[in-house]
Amino acid sequence: MRKARPIKMTNGKPRSTYRHGDLRRALIDAGIELAREGGPDAIVLREATRRAGVVPNAAYRHFESRLELLSAVRSAALSRVAQAMEEELAARPKKRRRADAARAGLRAIGTGYVRFAREETGLFRTAFAAPQCEWGEHDASYGTGPSGLDPFQLLSRALDEMVETGALDAKRRPEAEYLAWSAVHGFALLVIEGPLQGLARAQIEPLAERLLDMVDSGL
Repeated sequence: MRKARPIKMTNGKPRSTYRHGDLRRALIDAGIELAREGGPDAIVLREATRRAGVVPNAAYRHFESRLELLSAVRSAALSRVAQAMEEELAARPKKRRRADAARAGLRAIGTGYVRFAREETGLFRTAFAAPQCEWGEHDASYGTGPSGLDPFQLLSRALDEMVETGALDAKRRPEAEYLAWSAVHGFALLVIEGPLQGLARAQIEPLAERLLDMVDSGL
């Protein structure tokens, strides 16, 4: 598909209309690139319109404020977190025993999460930068991957599969996703902006494996 291009005036100044495609999508794409470069604080509506090649007022047809654009970019960032998790799930080693396969699924979820945090740090920070009210219900899909599930739902499904296969005692299942998520998210933050950020990949990966061992055995 041909990428949408903004219409330029003959004097070289940007215009407020788009010849092809979707201006809303172009603004979100610009916001994603800004988030990659500097996290949530880098998402500025005026800069997004400049990168999209339109005048600032054009953005207000789609986003009334910076917060609305940030929300849309957050959704896209969460979708990419979910996609990274699903990619790890698809690549997990085949296991004969269903219980082992379920455990491998939980590890893949955690591995994909940490990998995304390290490789797409700006987007990862953006994905989870929101006030409490932003975590409520949304009218449309919000932050879902190719399967239609968001990161939290993917984790919940992995834990449900562990119960179904006998890898996790059903009595220990309630709210286990909060415990697993807290451990892995905390580790990811230590790696990208805490005391572990100076560690090399050869050091981080074994630590991540041990963390996932602790999560599995501790549930």
